[in-house]
Amino acid sequence: MTTAFIVGSGPNGLAAAVTLASAGVDVTVLESADTPGGGTRSVEATIPGLLHDECSGFHPLALENAFSQHFDLAAHGLTWGWAPAEYAHPLDAGRGAVAYRSVADTAAQFGDAGKRYSTVFAPLTARFDRISSEFLQPMAHFPSHPIALAHFGARAALPATWLGAALGSPEAAALWAGVAAHAFHPLSTPLSSSIGVALGTAAHRYGWPVAVGGSASITGAMISLLTSLAGRVETGRTVTSLAELPDADLVLLDTSPQSAARILDGRQPPRIARAYNRFRHGPAAYQVAFAVEGGIPWRYRPARESGTVHVGGGLGQVVESERAVWRGQMPSRPFILVGQQYLADPARSAGDVHPIDAYAHVPAGYTGDARDLIINRIEHYAPGFRDRIRAVTVRDTAAIASHNANYVGGDITTGANTARQLLLRPRAAVDPYATGVPGVYLCSAATPPGAGAHGLCGWHAARSALRSANIPFPDSETRHDTRLFRR
Repeated sequence: MTTAFIVGSGPNGLAAAVTLASAGVDVTVLESADTPGGGTRSVEATIPGLLHDECSGFHPLALENAFSQHFDLAAHGLTWGWAPAEYAHPLDAGRGAVAYRSVADTAAQFGDAGKRYSTVFAPLTARFDRISSEFLQPMAHFPSHPIALAHFGARAALPATWLGAALGSPEAAALWAGVAAHAFHPLSTPLSSSIGVALGTAAHRYGWPVAVGGSASITGAMISLLTSLAGRVETGRTVTSLAELPDADLVLLDTSPQSAARILDGRQPPRIARAYNRFRHGPAAYQVAFAVEGGIPWRYRPARESGTVHVGGGLGQVVESERAVWRGQMPSRPFILVGQQYLADPARSAGDVHPIDAYAHVPAGYTGDARDLIINRIEHYAPGFRDRIRAVTVRDTAAIASHNANYVGGDITTGANTARQLLLRPRAAVDPYATGVPGVYLCSAATPPGAGAHGLCGWHAARSALRSANIPFPDSETRHDTRLFRR
């Protein structure tokens, strides 16, 4: 029987394990932490009964992709929930903008400029199933939907500042800036629209759902499925060298490229080892978990019904702050993502006290204390917020990096989203998952298609491993409708 070890139990490591196990491979997942899940862990971070997501909280690209369509995670307990609105962006004086599932409803708030918003997002939304199937895999492939992909690429290739200016409304530009800033990259550079266009269109096609019961429910469902396929997960198992593993036919590494190079310890061809060690990491996140009585009193009222709120001011302010963190400077007005997952999953709250997860974009390895800065920025758009806080827990960049070795310097995207690394991560190669060592593959978010709890990096890496081992994959089996959602 073919055997495999997976190093790391994040969503990509588990997706790789499930994919291999479904093809009849005997799979063992090794996780250094005491709790599996990587970026899909959930904890009672503030007060008992309040459930916070430690990293990934919203999953717009996890619903209809190659992995989720093949495996029925709903049968293993995974349920999705949505807030009334997908994301909002408050501005001064109670102004702001909000994204709804409907492109038309979103565009309507911008008056005459709404036609420009619809021109960008309506055609992409109508074609998004085909478009996403193209960009959620390595770029080096022959497209099945070249026209749809070209339509997406024409917008994704633009600097985000250009697209924001073209929307014709300060509110629309701010709403766009917030979703574009998820790239953790300067918004004036080519391809800086790519992640924003993908996530913004996904909001209109699928919404930005949360996993009911916390993102840890994704981990639980994947482990349940893996166990049903005779796979296993062992926690508290740190791997620092390939020599520490028992003999196996396949090894998949859900690690950063630098960690993979250390584990492989000179076994890689020198040019590949150099490429792994040159892999660039990006800015960091600084996380504060709040317990808030009555929720956040946003002056811009639609933000009170939005699962995600982007705090960053207008387009110009977001551009300024993202440029600063990229240069290693802490901005006075950082971009902050505020997660209100309880709106989609009320059981995460304890009575009228609600869990809030806030992430500020900060320079890589930032050593300062940003807690008060985050509180003050939210207070600016939600007067009275500070008085409603009942408990606070901070995870700075050092804590984030120590808790998950893939998040180098606090980089929760496992790699800078430069133009080169968007197209060719972790290196230029026909098979980006191959490490250069026979039977060993990289399956982390440092590989295509990048960050997100979609599991596709692990899916593609495992499929690559199976092809190289001449093991057939049961493509025709276990295709399920995974849209067992709670709305």
